[in-house]
Amino acid sequence: MSANVAKRPLWKSQRFRLNLYRWLVTLFLVGGAVVILSPVWWMVSTSLKSMQEIYRYPPTVIPEVFHWDNYIKAWLSAPFTRYLLNTVFLTVIGVATNITSNSFIAYGFSKIRFPGREVMFAVVLGTMMIPGFVTLVPQYVLFAKLRWIDTYLPLLVPGLFGNAFFIFLIRQFFLTIPNELVEAAKIDGANHLYIWSRLMLPLIKPALITVGIMAFNGKWNDFLGPLLYINSEQKYTLQIGLTIFRGTVQTQWNYLMAASVIALVPVILIFFIFQRYFIEGINVQSGMTG
Repeated sequence: MSANVAKRPLWKSQRFRLNLYRWLVTLFLVGGAVVILSPVWWMVSTSLKSMQEIYRYPPTVIPEVFHWDNYIKAWLSAPFTRYLLNTVFLTVIGVATNITSNSFIAYGFSKIRFPGREVMFAVVLGTMMIPGFVTLVPQYVLFAKLRWIDTYLPLLVPGLFGNAFFIFLIRQFFLTIPNELVEAAKIDGANHLYIWSRLMLPLIKPALITVGIMAFNGKWNDFLGPLLYINSEQKYTLQIGLTIFRGTVQTQWNYLMAASVIALVPVILIFFIFQRYFIEGINVQSGMTG
């Protein structure tokens, strides 16, 4: 028996197959990371080139001369400070309203028993199947009749009525909390508003941070909404401001990429700061749905 084990080829051993599996997984992940990060690197590289070098063929991966002043020139090409403040305002209000409204609605669907609750929740989930472009024209007509065009109201008010995916995500977290905790709070005289705000929200912090990151990414990078409803230049956001570098004859790619890098930095920082809670929220959600 020992002789057979000794003569076993190396590639048949369990340790060899385990190491090979780890190397293959590592190579796959590294290859995927390279593919995903290549556009980001190309954007950063282009932001540091001159226009002559950008149009050179074959293209250069690393700039021959680093033009760091492209970032200053791009920022001063338009009132980007005003665009930044507008974007921050919309993002902060949007994140706050999304977290508040979606958690409140999800609490009702998970902890309050009322007739037709499951049917209403199914209808809410069904709205996820409706493409956003289908409701684009009716929404614009509605906001135009309300005289909300060229204001921030069309970009902020819909967030008060919840998002189907966020409601589903937070509801799944609420379902992990025993109902006995809610019943005990009711016995002590607490109402649903107090239970939701003081008792439940601290227990689902990963879900709230996950929703906050997603809402931040959606609001910060929103282009179509401001493009449709905002007409005044002083109310533009960063994403609309980036279009000034695209002309009918020539596009200033170095300035466009420099401004895009600046707009991308806050999204990366927010994710890395809260990635632990975000990954925890996704893991809990995946475990429950699985």
